[in-house]
Amino acid sequence: MSSPTFERLTLPTREVAEAFSRWESDPALIPLMRPNRCEADLTQRSVVTLEELSARMRDHAMFLIFLEGRLVGEMNYMVDPDHLFHAEPGTAWVGITVGEALARGRGLGTQAMRYLEDQIWAAGLTRIELGVFSFNAPAIHTYRKLGYTEIGRIPDFTYWQGRMWEDIRMEKRFTGSAKPLP
Repeated sequence: MSSPTFERLTLPTREVAEAFSRWESDPALIPLMRPNRCEADLTQRSVVTLEELSARMRDHAMFLIFLEGRLVGEMNYMVDPDHLFHAEPGTAWVGITVGEALARGRGLGTQAMRYLEDQIWAAGLTRIELGVFSFNAPAIHTYRKLGYTEIGRIPDFTYWQGRMWEDIRMEKRFTGSAKPLP
């Protein structure tokens, strides 16, 4: 596999909006990307417009993931959002989507997270927090491998496969003068 490349999203384009719409409407990704309260929520589809992308960019630093020149995913962070499990100043809340099926299961998420951590460290932030649904074992494994530790669970957070699941909250801290390696 060739190495992925990453690019900060500075100007939303129709191509990017169409990719986000495809990913946010993909039945394989919907259970992983957003909390769902019931079976009906899993059938909701999204159309992401240029205006919505612009709005997201106001409170998210967004980065695109390319593999062999093809847009295959995105990652982002926001600083000190209200939904943190532990509200500490200087915290980045992260999200990542490997949207194209051909790019999944190839270690791309690990590489993308390392890149995103570098961007967060360079921005002077000292802590990362994320949420991952308890049924998403591959993502939980990746985050643990990268040095994230569990800090709490929110019960009955999302619906999938006929029942409610927890949201596992994890964190990684940067201390001292250098970003820690996983």
